[in-house]
Amino acid sequence: MVIAGLTDIHGSRAAVEKARSILDTVDVILLVGDITNFGRAADVGRVVDALSHNSAKLLAVSGNCDYPEVDAYLSASGINIHAGCAVIDNVVFLGLGGSLITPFGTPNEYTEEEIKSALQQGIEQAPPDLPLVLVAHQPPYQTQCDRLSSGSYVGSVAVREFIEKYQPLVCFTGHIHEARAIDQIGRTPIINPGRLGQGYLSFARVADTLQDYGIKPID
Repeated sequence: MVIAGLTDIHGSRAAVEKARSILDTVDVILLVGDITNFGRAADVGRVVDALSHNSAKLLAVSGNCDYPEVDAYLSASGINIHAGCAVIDNVVFLGLGGSLITPFGTPNEYTEEEIKSALQQGIEQAPPDLPLVLVAHQPPYQTQCDRLSSGSYVGSVAVREFIEKYQPLVCFTGHIHEARAIDQIGRTPIINPGRLGQGYLSFARVADTLQDYGIKPID
């Protein structure tokens, strides 16, 4: 199974179109939050419609810049995995939308305790004998994937603890645009490709194990 992760699209259909040649070759497309730029249902609908031609299965979580209507649209479309999971070809995709509390008062923010609770809800729904992929807009704490240009780490302790405990095959993340990087927690690669409009997406090839992963340019 080949998986592509698109994060921080911020409503740019043009960026999605630039990725089309890659997306036509994958089995699963993950929308890893901030699908819109402070948008509503119609805005997320335009992004999802831009992917509707594709035969890949689509799963999504909202980001901190997505209003509640975005989350509702994803749920109504049957692709929302926030605080839940979906099984595709015997691989579990567990989702976490939103972000930690920011200084900017964005519309979809959570405390560490709320993040911990959402992850717990997801893992309780996951078949325990199948490999796990984590799809989290909020990156885990203290990796290259949550490091601001100032050097500060702004990731979630709860996400890190979840990864340390369950060791997913891979974690697709985003949120921190300048932290395009691949890092590792235990056996789990953490992949933040940065904002899609900057020209990159994340990818992984998985079966029972992780076979390949990385960041690809879309140009």
